[in-house]
Amino acid sequence: MSLTEELRARRGHAVAAGVATRGIYAERAQNAELWDVDGKRYIDFAAGIAVNNTGHRHPRLMAAVARQAEAFTHTCFHVAPYEGYIRLAERLNAATPGDFAKKTMLVTTGAEAVENAVKMARAHTGRSGIIAFSGAFHGRTLMGMALCGKVAPYKKAFGAMPPEVHHVAFPNAYHGVTPEMSLAQLDQLFKSSIDPDRVAAIIIEPVQGEGGFNVAPAEFLRDLRKLADRHGIVLIADEVQAGMARTGKLFAFEHAGVAADLVTMAKGLAGGFPLSAVTGRAEIVDAAPAGGIGGTYAGNPLAVAAANAVLDVIEEEDLCRRATEIGDRIRARLTAIAARQGMEPIGDVRGLGAMIAFELVTDRASRSPDPALTQAIVAEAEARGLIILPCGTRANVVRLLPPLTTPDALVDEALDIIEAALEAAISKTAKAA
Repeated sequence: MSLTEELRARRGHAVAAGVATRGIYAERAQNAELWDVDGKRYIDFAAGIAVNNTGHRHPRLMAAVARQAEAFTHTCFHVAPYEGYIRLAERLNAATPGDFAKKTMLVTTGAEAVENAVKMARAHTGRSGIIAFSGAFHGRTLMGMALCGKVAPYKKAFGAMPPEVHHVAFPNAYHGVTPEMSLAQLDQLFKSSIDPDRVAAIIIEPVQGEGGFNVAPAEFLRDLRKLADRHGIVLIADEVQAGMARTGKLFAFEHAGVAADLVTMAKGLAGGFPLSAVTGRAEIVDAAPAGGIGGTYAGNPLAVAAANAVLDVIEEEDLCRRATEIGDRIRARLTAIAARQGMEPIGDVRGLGAMIAFELVTDRASRSPDPALTQAIVAEAEARGLIILPCGTRANVVRLLPPLTTPDALVDEALDIIEAALEAAISKTAKAA
């Protein structure tokens, strides 16, 4: 029995079935490569789901965490605050879009950041309604689930969701949902379901993650900004997956040239250490009463040290530029592959920066989803030594999230594997039919 088989058996007996896992059991990783317990090497185009933007174990991060570990690992910021937290807050206040006074709070997960942003918006406005979008993913807590625009697996079997959360369609050019349609749904929502004077916040991912890497058009984000201003609604940008240089800007909202009132971030913020943040207008962040936000582990010193190092690496290695270069390289290759004879199941290639995906369909005319082919491609790639992830509300999108430190040779090797995996999966699917 291999070590992988042994661990798979132990996992089945010891770990909750609801915690979904892949079949790769990691032993070590470095930059854009990962080795499993049996010594098999993988190129990692998942990056811990957009966490390791600076690669696995970047030397600057590891050194910063080691220095912090020599000083202290935990005091609880509520009990004995520390300079690193304050310095990181200052840097995020300066880095997020918007020419206005800002403040920051640190927590641990993306879901916590979203929850606290909602609390701030409600405290600031005195309102309770929240508007989210179809295909959204904002976490697995109760409020996070309510905000999600995807039932399975995130809402399935968990009963009633918190009230006063409403959804409208996210613009999706490939499937014919225009920004005008989404705005019309918002207008209808205000007429039929909730008065805008009762809406505390609108929360949106500038590029949807779990929803399928759908990019919010810049004009749509600008229109949302105007609508929020008109009705006194807090606009929340969920940058948990799209932030930290992933799209070619530090924050994806920057592509639209507008600023949200609150920004939630996590994942790439601390390069593999658990940390998240809410940064935004000082008067909104300060609306929560003292003690109303925070947590025992919120702003852990080791994670804070890592995050300060991440910001250094993004700047010094110009990872925003590198994200654009990697994304252009991937998009060009995928577009060329999609144009080849026999590659008709690739219905769409889309994304922003190094946040690229391709959608699989049964045929390009109907654009009907092909989740079985999607899973087959992911499995074929894994067998060849490449980690990629599926996503999308119809489970038919493959997303690519390479570390922004991935060298060109590894990007090209990964694209060769993707092409071979596509050919093999399409061929097997055709023979099975």
